[in-house]
Amino acid sequence: MSDTPKRKRPLVADKRYASKTRTTAKKPAKKAAPARRKAPKKRAKRSGITGFLTAIISWVLRLIWKITWRLTAVVCLALALAVGYHYTTLPPLEALLDGRASGSVTMLDRNGAVFARRGDQFGGVVTANSVSPHLKNAVIATEDKRFYRHFGVSPRGIASAVRINLSEGRGPLSGHGGSTITQQVAKLICLGEPYDPSAGISEKQYEANCRRNSIQRKAKEALFSMAMEAKYSKDDILSIYLNRAYMGGGAYGAEAAAQRFFSKSAASLNPAESAMLAGLLTAPTTLSPTNNLDRSQNRAATVIRLMRDQGYLTQAEADAAQASPAELSAEAEAQVGGYFADWMISEIPDFMRSTTSDMQIKTTLDQRIQLAAEEGLNWVFENKVREGSKAQAAIVIMSADGAVRAMVGGRKAKVSGVFNRATQALRQTGSAFKPFVYAAALDLGYSPNDLIEDAPYCQNIPGSGEWCPRNYTNTFKGMVTLTEALKNSLNIPAVKISESVGRELVSRVASQFGIESDLAAGPALALGASESTLTEMTGAFAGILNGGSSVTPYGLVELTIMGDQEPLMGRGGGIGERVIQESAARQLVYMMEKVISEGTGKRAQFDGRELAGKTGTTSAAKDAWFIGFSADYVAGVWMGYDDNTPLKGVTGGGLPTDIWREAMMRIHAGLPHNPLPMDAPVPQSGLGDTQPAPAPQPRRNEGTIIDQVLRDIFGGSGSGSSGRAPSGGDR
Repeated sequence: MSDTPKRKRPLVADKRYASKTRTTAKKPAKKAAPARRKAPKKRAKRSGITGFLTAIISWVLRLIWKITWRLTAVVCLALALAVGYHYTTLPPLEALLDGRASGSVTMLDRNGAVFARRGDQFGGVVTANSVSPHLKNAVIATEDKRFYRHFGVSPRGIASAVRINLSEGRGPLSGHGGSTITQQVAKLICLGEPYDPSAGISEKQYEANCRRNSIQRKAKEALFSMAMEAKYSKDDILSIYLNRAYMGGGAYGAEAAAQRFFSKSAASLNPAESAMLAGLLTAPTTLSPTNNLDRSQNRAATVIRLMRDQGYLTQAEADAAQASPAELSAEAEAQVGGYFADWMISEIPDFMRSTTSDMQIKTTLDQRIQLAAEEGLNWVFENKVREGSKAQAAIVIMSADGAVRAMVGGRKAKVSGVFNRATQALRQTGSAFKPFVYAAALDLGYSPNDLIEDAPYCQNIPGSGEWCPRNYTNTFKGMVTLTEALKNSLNIPAVKISESVGRELVSRVASQFGIESDLAAGPALALGASESTLTEMTGAFAGILNGGSSVTPYGLVELTIMGDQEPLMGRGGGIGERVIQESAARQLVYMMEKVISEGTGKRAQFDGRELAGKTGTTSAAKDAWFIGFSADYVAGVWMGYDDNTPLKGVTGGGLPTDIWREAMMRIHAGLPHNPLPMDAPVPQSGLGDTQPAPAPQPRRNEGTIIDQVLRDIFGGSGSGSSGRAPSGGDR
């Protein structure tokens, strides 16, 4: 038996749990010490001046940053408040679509056709989606190609405009503005500042103020534009622009312009027409097709190229538009009656001129006659007047009742808003006044066959001395009939007749026939020393043609507010009261017929028609007249210089008569040869046809009412003081 103890066998349980119960003597693990952080390497401090400067610069930069972001925040807040304020002041969209200061006037001729428009024309509200897509694209391509991508202001566009202006030697804000369509709309509505007539400035000054380009104004415009972008959609802003923009020819908005130039709706414009309207936005007056069609077409060609380059037109569409440029409609191209239309505007009552209501005027104008008058005047100046002459002329054509059928107020017929020599120029009438002297005599019982002596004749004018009229030829014809005296435009017989019947009666007859100007008081009254307008004189001759009744020249037949059924006012003229007996008027027509068939007006003859009239040339030939009539129409012609320069070699029987003939010949083309209302003379006065008319008696200052009544009844000489008046030849 061994002394070594036996190792016991492990129990099964021990084996089962050996892993848990067995322990291994191990040294407890040492706890790892925490890793030490490496101390950051200390930057070596810069010493000396470099370190000091670096610190200063760093501090300054930090200060600038702090100030900048704070200022930026303040500015952004201020901008937001300013934009918000303007946002609250903006009216509803509908209130901005028609911003005219006054309404339009559409004029119809005697046949109901439109011949002229005046005032601020507005064809009706359109939207960016109701007009032709070509027009919408043309406007964007021309005015603001980034319209749908900016917030009302285009910094890129402004910078480009400033660069161009500076490169062309202008100020940064002069010339190209770089304005977006939104900014242009802001200008059109004057940044929300309505016109106030009580502010003491005119409408023109108000508009100029709205369009000034100061820095302050541009800044406010930018704020206002951003407010509009916040308030309205892009199409709304474009709609305002398409309704308010001036497009020339008096048309405000796309619809009015489309109707004005093309006689069609803005919805049906083709690319060429759209390009022309869009091109007008740059300079609507200068580029207006009614002023210069070629220039307008050239501008439209540029717009078409822009539309092609920006993808709004294909190359084929652009080529087609270039090959067929837009043309004016027949109505727009006619452009007749500019002076007549201006006259109609002056006839509108003052209280209606400031209204924004659209009006329609039916007139007496005959476009065929108007064109004939313009062509007649142009033909004479082109064929019989020296090139470069500054002489002017005017024509008025009317019916015997005073209805004006045509009016030309100067050599440039296709104009408006200019001086009208037919209605505004007061000129001495010369011998064209003599028919009223003979009208007074015939109404008193004188006969066209009565004799009067054409011989040297003088009067002593109190305070002026001796006055001796003379004939144009400086010769004397001895005993002549009244008809011969008138047809040869003899001055001395006219003065004698006037003195015999009384100057007051002559003045009264002339005034009642429609010559409203102040008439000369002296004996030179008979020679046309008084002034009158061509319209007045032509109307007075119409009274002779119609049998001796006065007429008031008129052109307005009816004035209606658009949309109303009843006219607001009707005809303002026509035949008035009788001035002389019909028998006297018919005898006077006979005498005036001799002026054309045998006398100073022979050059007026055409087509073998019966015509009557009277020539007139003032002292020193400053004015030359011819006024006459057929059985159908009365026509008056004046010729002279605006500055009263004497005409050289021109009398009433010369160029004015030629103009009259050329106009009337065209007017009467195709009309029947109607006879004049005239009677051959028979002895009616106690003088007989072989006795001279009584010489004028010395005038007395008889001023009592009884004397005046007796003179009115018996035709005695009237009273009045004599005054010096021009003497000399007068035909």
